[in-house]
Amino acid sequence: MISKVLLVDDEPNNLNVLKQILADKYQLLFANNGSRAIDAALKHSPDIILLDIMMPDMDGYKVCRTLKELPSTQKIPVIFVSAMSEVEDEAMGFDVGAVDYIQKPVSAPIVLRRVQTHLSLVHARELEDNQKAAMFMLGEAGHYNDTDTGAHIWRMAAYARIIAEGAGWDEELAERLEMAAPMHDTGKIGISDTILKAPRQLSPQEWVIMKTHTEIGYKILSMSKNPLFSLAAEIARYHHEKWDGSGYPKGLKGEDIPQSARIVAIADVFDALTKKRPYKDAWPIERAIATIEAEAGSHFDPNLVEIFHNSLPQILEAKQKWDLAEQSGKSCYEQIALEDMAD
Repeated sequence: MISKVLLVDDEPNNLNVLKQILADKYQLLFANNGSRAIDAALKHSPDIILLDIMMPDMDGYKVCRTLKELPSTQKIPVIFVSAMSEVEDEAMGFDVGAVDYIQKPVSAPIVLRRVQTHLSLVHARELEDNQKAAMFMLGEAGHYNDTDTGAHIWRMAAYARIIAEGAGWDEELAERLEMAAPMHDTGKIGISDTILKAPRQLSPQEWVIMKTHTEIGYKILSMSKNPLFSLAAEIARYHHEKWDGSGYPKGLKGEDIPQSARIVAIADVFDALTKKRPYKDAWPIERAIATIEAEAGSHFDPNLVEIFHNSLPQILEAKQKWDLAEQSGKSCYEQIALEDMAD
């Protein structure tokens, strides 16, 4: 799909120069003043805007501010193209929301490279947004017929990231773990709601069926070779393994269990213990912490339990944030969107 570039300048010669540089690669739109630029942006949703500053009636700074205030145009990258060469002019351009600044007279290679670079960043953000949307849907789908509340998967994912950071994971991998963790129960899609919603102890036969959710989730998530979904597949398969080898589905022991799954196991159980369910009341936090620590070396990796203990201030802060979001009636997707905007 050819990207759309909106060119804005009150001088026809300047528009013609940019046209000659970009016409072979992009679909071009033109505006010769600020108000027409805003109208064109709203009507055509260009992928990027090249904007002059010195224009009559409405200068480029005001145009950019206006575009950044409108929900439908605020994410369109703006590159200022101007003869104004003072440092203060360039700084003002960034202050009002531009992503780059090109000085006139323009150089064709520079214009092409800057446009290409910022369009690549736009496409990268779109791919990331699509990943997050898929993550959200699969996480919610895994609990659609379950008794867990929607906030559970996002709260435990926050705990998992905190523990991972304490275990030495770098920021990028810890963030990926936080995104992958909500998909740990994707396989519950394949489990009957008569089992998932049973307000009683499951029978031995029902437990055999219930345990298959780990392999179902793995099969679904491993269809993608994307690193996020590969990590999610690993977690889905192994988050019910136990340090002493008594878990399922493979009966792995100790460090044979992927660390991602060992981290999520602690986060998942801690949140499950501290939240009310149809078959149990919420445990006091102190009791839940004591249970996690008592099962170090049997259910849980003892080193990760120590990290969990040392990270309790951050974990409890994350718990309070998600509890408040849940009580306010704010959807989990709204909460995540707010955090993304804050970042």
